[in-house]
Amino acid sequence: METVAIIDYGSGNLRSAGKAFERMVRENGLDVRIDVTGDAARVQNADRIVLPGVGAFGDCRNGLRAVDGMWDLIVELVHQKARPFLGICVGMQLMARWGLEHGRHAGFGWIDGNVAPIAPGTGFKVPHMGWNTIQLPQEHPVTRGLGTGDLSHAYFVHSYAMEPADPNRVFGTATYGAPITAIVAQDNMVGTQFHPEKSQATGLTLISNFLKWRP
Repeated sequence: METVAIIDYGSGNLRSAGKAFERMVRENGLDVRIDVTGDAARVQNADRIVLPGVGAFGDCRNGLRAVDGMWDLIVELVHQKARPFLGICVGMQLMARWGLEHGRHAGFGWIDGNVAPIAPGTGFKVPHMGWNTIQLPQEHPVTRGLGTGDLSHAYFVHSYAMEPADPNRVFGTATYGAPITAIVAQDNMVGTQFHPEKSQATGLTLISNFLKWRP
């Protein structure tokens, strides 16, 4: 049996994320256990890592580092041992080299680039909150089936977004006055700025794809 660790480090209520993953395990008949945990010892043996996050980049970074051994363990499992990884919202932003929210904060540095304020222009409110259409500039196994009809809309809540130095790392975008990075990927890692657990059919399909992904 595989184990998926959804890491709880005090950055929001993870109940909806856990339920969404459990639903996709049931509907796909997968031999997978979902473990929502803040215990590094339990994460150590996980086959897949999910890192959610809400709020400010620096606060999430500090909260994750405050969990004994968790930051270094994630680096070991994801970057060194190549366990499949999904970052959600600020969990995706932490994949970047730097976050520029309320200062300059170092992320994991897996994807070169900054997390900077969105600048949608006149007539658009910040934060970007609500449903938006996603576009897929290139294919990825985790986005298979997305991009048309009911599978083209996702739910966003954010004021900052990742700006990868390499555009080839961008696998999904949205437009909110200006382009916004919605999905990034590299090797065994993928991240979504939107919340899959709140994005109905789009999010559930992405979660299902992630659970089956063999990078």
